[in-house]
Amino acid sequence: MLKLGHITYSNCLPVHGRFLECGPPADVALVHGVPGALNRRLASGELDVAPASSIEFARHADHYRILPDLSIAAPGPVRTVQLVGPEPLEELRDGTPVALPTASATSVVLVKIIMRQRLGIHPSYRWFDQDSDDPFAEGAGGAGGAQAALYIGDAAYHQRAPENFHQYDLGALWREWTGTPFVFALWQTSAGPEMDGQLRALAADLTASRDWSMERLTELAERHSGDYGWPCGELVAYWQSLEYAWDESLAHGLAEFYRRAAEIGEIPNAPSPVFLEV
Repeated sequence: MLKLGHITYSNCLPVHGRFLECGPPADVALVHGVPGALNRRLASGELDVAPASSIEFARHADHYRILPDLSIAAPGPVRTVQLVGPEPLEELRDGTPVALPTASATSVVLVKIIMRQRLGIHPSYRWFDQDSDDPFAEGAGGAGGAQAALYIGDAAYHQRAPENFHQYDLGALWREWTGTPFVFALWQTSAGPEMDGQLRALAADLTASRDWSMERLTELAERHSGDYGWPCGELVAYWQSLEYAWDESLAHGLAEFYRRAAEIGEIPNAPSPVFLEV
């Protein structure tokens, strides 16, 4: 039985849609969680495959392979990765408290790259639980009093900053800055070659599920928009704004991300993706 991680945010549904609607293949069990938790469970061996944060491959490049033709990526605005705060980005300075969600991995590194390389500053980073903490409230634990906070997933869509706050879509900011799309997640595995037959079958089932789902986005949104708290039409538009396959432009964007992550010391080097052979 293969244990497959499933991101509980709406962005994963267009790949796992048929599994969720019709049941996964008989030899596959879905394990639900937020990105940070799935990353940890994949690293510990509790999962065989997961749509893990793209930064996780760079941190485990000697142990992970990537299932082909699958990703969660944004060619531009992403809507579900938002940096908000009372000050414009250009006015942040060294030591500025910036709150980062414990649920994230890749987007956290993206924030650090933007701060170091685009703004040229070294903020003071603090962790917070985006489902329960107010990072801007003074005295609100370790993240209180932040001047900027990162929100990811459906919480970022629902997060309504005060009227005088500034809000930045990091997918749009990355595209404007680098001219490349941004790859948030890749289906990764640490399983060895003895499981390649099962992995190839799963890869084929996942791409078939994605194609099945993309033909039924409106139907899926009508059934699941309430689960995620999106209006049906906006959820369809959100899914249509993302990329779920793989191409050279995404490879270029991922390489750019890895290069910059290595430059700021978040990963030891910028690895090339290693794909499961099919």
